[in-house]
Amino acid sequence: MGTQRLLNTYFDTPDLALQQRRMAVRERLAGDQWLLTVKTAGQSQNGLSRRQEWEGPTTPCALQFDTLVDDAELATDLMALRPALRALFCTDFERQRWVVTHADAQIEVALDQGRIHVPDTDLSEPLLELELELLSGPESALMALADVLRQTPQGAVTLTPSDASKAQRGMALWQRSH
Repeated sequence: MGTQRLLNTYFDTPDLALQQRRMAVRERLAGDQWLLTVKTAGQSQNGLSRRQEWEGPTTPCALQFDTLVDDAELATDLMALRPALRALFCTDFERQRWVVTHADAQIEVALDQGRIHVPDTDLSEPLLELELELLSGPESALMALADVLRQTPQGAVTLTPSDASKAQRGMALWQRSH
């Protein structure tokens, strides 16, 4: 499917109101399109995450949650927090994507290579992540593909499931700066 550069900025309030609610708000520049994303933490186990997510086109820094989020209470809460939201950390990476068929499922495989950094600091860490997303079919096929990938020799690279999202890693890096 090709390669795309993704520039992402994650937001929270100075008192980390979103983190306390186990949520993430992200603005993304993908090619020439800006996207606003709201993610809830959901559950993550053995690298498999289930969460609510809303994403749609946006204007940079508009943070129009009322037109994005279809949960009225959550949209109202986010709009109330909007004036206090600040950019905390960024991710900048190249994403290579493929759609594969495995065990009667369509699965997107994305390889992200880049960095996570805190603006206006020297804090940065590399980002190398292989992400699998079930597009259609049984969830068991996703886990089966993950097992195949873990067992396939990768040379010097070892694939290890992680429950830490890019947002969680970025937040940990930001907290080191404060």
